[in-house]
Amino acid sequence: MSTARTVLETEEHQALRAAVAALGKRYGRDYMTTVIREGKHTDELWAEAAKLGYLGVNLPEEYGGGGGGMAELSIVLEELGAAGSPLLMMIVSPAICGTVIARFGTQEQKRQWLPGLADGSLTMAFGITEPDAGSNSHRITTTARRDGDDWVLTGRKVFVSGVDIADATLIVGRTEDARSGKLKPCLFIVPREAPGFGRNQIDMELHAPEKQFELVLDDVRLPADALVGDEDAGLLQLFAGLNPERIMTAAFGIGMGRFALSKAVEYARTRQVWKAPIGSHQAIAHPLATAHIDLELSRLMMQKAARLYDEGDDIGAGEAANMAKYAAGEACVKAVDQAVHTLGGNGLTREYGLASLITASRVARIAPVSREMILNYVSHQSLGLPKSY
Repeated sequence: MSTARTVLETEEHQALRAAVAALGKRYGRDYMTTVIREGKHTDELWAEAAKLGYLGVNLPEEYGGGGGGMAELSIVLEELGAAGSPLLMMIVSPAICGTVIARFGTQEQKRQWLPGLADGSLTMAFGITEPDAGSNSHRITTTARRDGDDWVLTGRKVFVSGVDIADATLIVGRTEDARSGKLKPCLFIVPREAPGFGRNQIDMELHAPEKQFELVLDDVRLPADALVGDEDAGLLQLFAGLNPERIMTAAFGIGMGRFALSKAVEYARTRQVWKAPIGSHQAIAHPLATAHIDLELSRLMMQKAARLYDEGDDIGAGEAANMAKYAAGEACVKAVDQAVHTLGGNGLTREYGLASLITASRVARIAPVSREMILNYVSHQSLGLPKSY
């Protein structure tokens, strides 16, 4: 594992990986399960990661960030996940929202938001999914209309993470194109306490510090400068945020898979039922080896996607980011499943901390886009096959 990373990663990346791993080890899975059980948030880990410069490692140096990109930020999330304490809001706040504002925001928006997103003092949620749209962003019905110099937003969003702790939410709405009359996507910064901006927590079987919410935008009035970037940029700005989301979801899945695999390997080395540790038996060893291979392959595609994105190749990054997210989701689910199976009954106990990952690992398959939609993307974008929808 270390040899491959030495070849592919710079010394700075290796140092970052080691430093974040050390931070994650100080917190670990016990910290995360305690936070979840007590209904709290990961404030301590978030604050320390921010203080060490990890949360804003992808944001511009002039606004207090590390001046890196998705390559660096994905390392941070992967290593925290591998320690058992991933920070889901990293996908949303610095990766999606921070990236979009850094690339397309006005100077005032950058000054207002980027320093806080970099040092962790501000967080931002991201609202795109709607009850009747799902993965079809063309069916988004949240609309923004002009009223004098203001914008007025109306609509609903679902499965929005961390709205209760976010200072604002980056909302994907649609505005009418003055020339064609068609609706096009646009991004708006909606402050948490904006009048008409309501939220209801969704009761989830998934146990995580970050809660999920349904949002209701009832004629939310926003100033003109709430619009991020150019009104005519449309999908360009939207996908500038969605590609990092896929890369970071891959990091989330790889980290979780590595954590589960490490628990299984440790158990298989020491658990002895007959004359030798169970890990000496190929029926145990080979599935774990396969899980390790799948996770390593997923990381390679994630690294490719991050590099393409950081180099400004949005189209190439789109393909690679989708593939990385798909591969990591599959590898994560299989690694968790095999880890639980390796431990047998112990895999379902609270002591080993694996059972809750059975549910959590599905997130990497489902969100932010299903594996079936990624297969659709690869079918018609990469292979040139006709669309069925």
